[in-house]
Amino acid sequence: MGAQWKQAGREANAQKKGQVTVKLVREIMVAAKLGGPDPDLNPRLAAAVEKAKKASVYRDTIERAIKKGAGIGDEKIEYELVAYEGFAPHKVPVIVECLTDNRNRTAPEIRNIFKVGSLGQPGSVAFFFNHSGVVEATHSDLNRDAEGDAIEAGAQEVEALEADEIPEGQKGARFLTEIKDLDHVTKALKLAGWNVTAAEIRYLAKNFTDLDEAAHKEVVGFLNALDDHEDVHRVYAAMK
Repeated sequence: MGAQWKQAGREANAQKKGQVTVKLVREIMVAAKLGGPDPDLNPRLAAAVEKAKKASVYRDTIERAIKKGAGIGDEKIEYELVAYEGFAPHKVPVIVECLTDNRNRTAPEIRNIFKVGSLGQPGSVAFFFNHSGVVEATHSDLNRDAEGDAIEAGAQEVEALEADEIPEGQKGARFLTEIKDLDHVTKALKLAGWNVTAAEIRYLAKNFTDLDEAAHKEVVGFLNALDDHEDVHRVYAAMK
């Protein structure tokens, strides 16, 4: 339930276009703007930096992004987070998060993708999702009581990560929180020995649309078109 929709081959395809680096850098800038430039005091920034390092983003690029986001130096961040709602083909609810420096440019471009997509259309779909804090983390102790740590940290729910998201020999969990508790829960989990790999606010689908193989392929094509847009930060769809 907690994972956002994942496009087949998304990272591999985006890497070729340089999109992964662009989007990771923007996330670092926004995290630094919201929580300050010190990763030790800013869990969202720490997770964004770690993700960037795993994607082989240069250290200098990461440091510049932190300074720019935090307003250190002459350059300052001008990006804002904007969400757009609509339906993919076959009435699959979709929420698109964009990081943009010009919403007057981004909005019509996103609307146009919905228009040209087969049966894709804008519309209000927020009630199909929960807007929640999400912390994804791993632990070196395979017998670690994730539910007990979730209670101690103040998380509302806990669920196992998918197998491909957990390093060999470790335990993985996804902790769901109230948005206001995200920072507190993240810090508490770190103190409990969890290695936090993501700490962010997400839209979590309440239910998933059942699709046959052909329909699923059509929706994936539409979601890929959205994700290929330079300003798109994340795409959430009520589809497995």
